[in-house]
Amino acid sequence: NAWTSHRDPNIVPEIEDSVVMDGKIYIRCGKSPVTPHVYAVVYEPSSGTWQHADADMVSGWRGPAVVVDGILFVLDQSSGTRLTMWHKERREWIPVGKLSPLLTRPPCQLVAVGKSIYIIGKGLSTVAVDVGDIGNMGRVMVGSSIPKLVSDYNVISCKCLSI
Repeated sequence: NAWTSHRDPNIVPEIEDSVVMDGKIYIRCGKSPVTPHVYAVVYEPSSGTWQHADADMVSGWRGPAVVVDGILFVLDQSSGTRLTMWHKERREWIPVGKLSPLLTRPPCQLVAVGKSIYIIGKGLSTVAVDVGDIGNMGRVMVGSSIPKLVSDYNVISCKCLSI
C-alpha cells in the first residue's frame, strides 16, 4: 500500500493518452525530435518493468482510446471520425463505423460507461455508441446523439471513475 516511482528514460514527456488493459498500463507518446513517429510503451505493475508496445497495435492508435470489456477502441480523427477496435488474436485494427460529421465535431474525447462509448467533441456535441454486441458479425453500430450546444468549448479530457 505505497506509491513508488518507476521511471523509464525512453519515455518522452509528450504523453498523449493512456489506457489500462489486461492489467497493464499502456501509454501513447506523441511525436518529438527524438522520436519522429508515434510510439507506445507498456508498464507491467507486477514486475515494475517497461517495454515497447506491440508495433501493430500502436500503428492504429491514432487518437483518444478507451477499453471496454478488454477491447481497445480508438477514435481516428485523421479524416472525419471513425471508431476502430483492436483485435488481439488477429493483431489487426477492425473498423467499427464512421460517424457523421453532422454529429461529431473534432477534436473529440472518449469515455466508456458500461458497454457504451461516449464521444464528446467541440461544442460538447455528444454521440453514444453501444459496443456491447460489437463482436457479432453482421453487427450494426447502434447509438444516439446530443446535438452541439451553443458553446464552442474544446473537451480536454473525459474520465469515468465509477458508476
